[in-house]
Amino acid sequence: MAQREIATNIKRYKMLKEELHALEKQLEDLVLTLPGIAEMLTVPGVGMVTVIELYSELGDIKNFENPRQILKYAGLNLRESSSGKHKGQIRITKRGRAKLRALLFRTVMPLVRHNRAFKALHQYYTTRQENPLRKKQSLIVLCGKLVRVLHTVGQKQCPFDEERMIRDIPHLSLALGA
Repeated sequence: MAQREIATNIKRYKMLKEELHALEKQLEDLVLTLPGIAEMLTVPGVGMVTVIELYSELGDIKNFENPRQILKYAGLNLRESSSGKHKGQIRITKRGRAKLRALLFRTVMPLVRHNRAFKALHQYYTTRQENPLRKKQSLIVLCGKLVRVLHTVGQKQCPFDEERMIRDIPHLSLALGA
């Protein structure tokens, strides 16, 4: 009887796996019909799953006029905890969608490893002379940069250009000699 139950469970697992694969394919085809998705996929390190999760959390990116709105929606905006004469630390609010924050953080980590522009930015933020950031702080700042990049690429429907991103940041282009 146990062998029969195992065989049934294996068949059921295979059937569910095939059904999941078919649904994923259907979802990818559906998402590719949305404007700006193909351009978002030109960012090295951002894949289909990331874009699908981003759209599931945000909806249409065109609903946001400014990337700061997305940052606030994710809870990545900064606030200072001060009272009277006490000047507190500046931290992210975490008042937004935790899943969106986690998605952005999970996306930025491989970007720092594999995307030349994000790697250079991370290196700059952690090693600059004035006010160097800790590694995690730098990753949070890069989450904001990723949101701005994806918002611009999605809104204007233009492909991502790593060289242009480096050129547009004066201190980074000077450091890299670009």
